[in-house]
Amino acid sequence: MRHLRIFVAVADELHFSRAADRLGMAQPPLSQAVRRLEKDLGAALFDRSHRQVRLTAAGMVLLDEARELLAREKRLRTLARRAGDGGLGTLRAGVPPDTTVSTLSALLSACARHSPGLSVDLQEITTEEQLRLLASGGLDVGLVHQPVDATELSLGPEVCAELGVVLPRTSPLARLPEVALAELSGHDLVLFPRAQAPGWYDRILDSCRAEGFVPGRVRHAANPEFLLALVHAGHGIAFDQGPVARKEPRVVWRPLAGRPLARRTTGAWPSGRSAHPAAPHFAELAAGVLARDRPAAPHREAGPRPPDGPPRPWSVVYEERS
Repeated sequence: MRHLRIFVAVADELHFSRAADRLGMAQPPLSQAVRRLEKDLGAALFDRSHRQVRLTAAGMVLLDEARELLAREKRLRTLARRAGDGGLGTLRAGVPPDTTVSTLSALLSACARHSPGLSVDLQEITTEEQLRLLASGGLDVGLVHQPVDATELSLGPEVCAELGVVLPRTSPLARLPEVALAELSGHDLVLFPRAQAPGWYDRILDSCRAEGFVPGRVRHAANPEFLLALVHAGHGIAFDQGPVARKEPRVVWRPLAGRPLARRTTGAWPSGRSAHPAAPHFAELAAGVLARDRPAAPHREAGPRPPDGPPRPWSVVYEERS
């Protein structure tokens, strides 16, 4: 490519000295490079028999091809840089099954704005499966629920989401503005399967025990709709950020007193030089989306707790976003 660049400069200037000045080099090595190119091609590219340098027929044919080759090389370098910066190619990204539709939509839109040339292959995968795929090279980046073993991982910004309790609307506890974990004593608990995120699963049960709530039985529900159905049927209570409970009018969501449960989510990708260059950017974008999509602060009623009596239907749990 260097010889072609020199050839094009001489062809543009039709003067060896001016071409050398344009390229910032001495004339002798420039002339040697042209002669070497002519020898390699087996054809004279310049007519030097007159006082003015002219292109030969072979030189005129080569000039168009050389310009195209040099332009193509420039495009290849640009593409390689963009791919190296994570702006091109495919990013295999994992998200937890409990990720909401609005979060997924916002995340994909943010990725499209940040890296239009990058294709994001978004996959719904549990935290435990994401860790396995990250270790085996089957995934480039994931959003995992902490705590996890991050020995061979790089972690992005962490986003915390406070959890409340989902109760049957007919539960006496539904009348309270907030519920202490100890007040859930005697209830069963509906929880995601431990295999999805063992660290987070154990943290929830440890926190419950520490606050005086030991579930009589732990039932498992991987599907949010099934979880709501179990709660509505009186088979237990559940913990959630709030949006899931809004889907079902026969259950209510209440904040937990003291905010003892906070789900921590972070982007994770393999450490080392093999990491996808777009992984850190994805983790930052995801953290921003998750932080924006957190539910509005719950409405807290003033004054003492209401006396026992029938629950009021359709009680207000959230304040609307302004």
